[in-house]
Amino acid sequence: MIGVSSTSFSAYPFEDVIEGVSKFFKHWEIFSEAEHHLPVIAPGLAMVMENYDMTFSIHAPICDINIASLNERVRETSVTEILNMVEYAVNMGMRTVTFHPGLYSLAVPDMEDRAIFNAKRSIRTLDRISEEYGVILAVENMPSMPFMLGHTAGEMSELVEGTNMPICFDIGHANTTGQIDDIIDSLGDRFVNIHIHDNDGTSDQHSTIGEGTIDFEHVLKKLGNYRGNYIIESRSLDSAVDSLDRLTSLLG
Repeated sequence: MIGVSSTSFSAYPFEDVIEGVSKFFKHWEIFSEAEHHLPVIAPGLAMVMENYDMTFSIHAPICDINIASLNERVRETSVTEILNMVEYAVNMGMRTVTFHPGLYSLAVPDMEDRAIFNAKRSIRTLDRISEEYGVILAVENMPSMPFMLGHTAGEMSELVEGTNMPICFDIGHANTTGQIDDIIDSLGDRFVNIHIHDNDGTSDQHSTIGEGTIDFEHVLKKLGNYRGNYIIESRSLDSAVDSLDRLTSLLG
């Protein structure tokens, strides 16, 4: 199924956004930030979900969350916040929660190894939580921002080593690191969710499909055995609708 997600949606009341989204999409990955933070909107969303012929999933918060933090209280609180998203998913009949692998220190140099160690601790905990609750948790590969963990196939492999943790493959992020083929080849059997958008390879632009440098025919051919959702991550609903038309054509 082709779905949609956008950080820009979270600036507006969900009642307004769902009306627009439902006109074009059957699935919405809710970005749980700001106006769409699940603890805030859950009661109202639960009341109206049955009025729409749609399914839903969750993108866990990323602001103020760092499962790789060197501050143990921050790390534990970040894991607890993702656990909170899992509990909402269970209660609201949602199947998938996507989260980020964390950040290393912006202030102190040479802390990446310690951050990776803590991220792996958190991911092991979340892997157990996923099995206990019966919800799919998926860790997402990151774009070419140096303070983020999980840029490459090797980094992602290290983070999930020794776990059953699935992966949300972000095609646009992988294009900024030149890692599209490497991540598919190394970790494709773990993919349970895919984020799709375009860029020129230099930064995480979330452009409309076809407006950047990604060879989507090649990528989708390599993903031929994938049967999960494609989530269009757009900067606006209009861009998402244009991407929907182009992706539908590409998928045949």
